This record gives sequence, structure tokens and C-alpha cells, in this order.
Amino acid sequence: MIVVTSEYVAGYRVKETKGQAFGVVVRSRGLGGNIMAGLRSLAGGEIKEYTEMLEEARRHAVDRLVQNATAMGANGIVMMRFDSSEIGQTMSEIVAYGTAVVLEKAG
Repeated sequence: MIVVTSEYVAGYRVKETKGQAFGVVVRSRGLGGNIMAGLRSLAGGEIKEYTEMLEEARRHAVDRLVQNATAMGANGIVMMRFDSSEIGQTMSEIVAYGTAVVLEKAG
């Protein structure tokens, strides 16, 4: 599956637009991770526990986006974007979304 943040894919043309596709993940750090992150925040700088959690959540959201687009009969996703928000004070929601399309080689 070709997934791009642009409107076009070099060397391909959009044959059919299937519609909006998305993948959602909600994650929470465990108590130990929250304590370590809290201690790290006192000193300032990057909080690696949260960075790793969000990187993994983005990968899972993209995997679910691809599954959703595949179920729609697409072989590509254009205009892919991420969105995130907090749920309460302990959870993060990550959404990967884009337009599911059928691509064919240009020419």
C-alpha cells in the first residue's frame, strides 16, 4: 500500500476515490511510566517514555489506516495526516486519516 501525505503520487494516477479511511489508537502509560516521566519532567528535556509511546501509537494508527483502506478496496492513501488529543489526563488518542484511492501506473 502506498501511503503519502501529498495529493499526488509520482508516476501514478488516481483511477478511483474510495473515500475517507482512518485508524485510531488510544494509549495510556502504566503507573511506572507515569512516575518516571513525572520525575524526568522535573529536570526538563525530552520525556522518552512518552515519545516512545506516541511513536508506537502512530505506527499502530497507520497500520489500522492501511487495514481500513484495504477493506475498502484501495491500494493507496493520499493526503495522510495525524491528529491527536488527550482523553482525561492519562490517555492519548492518535488518529491517522487520509483518502483511500485506487492508483494505477501513469503512462
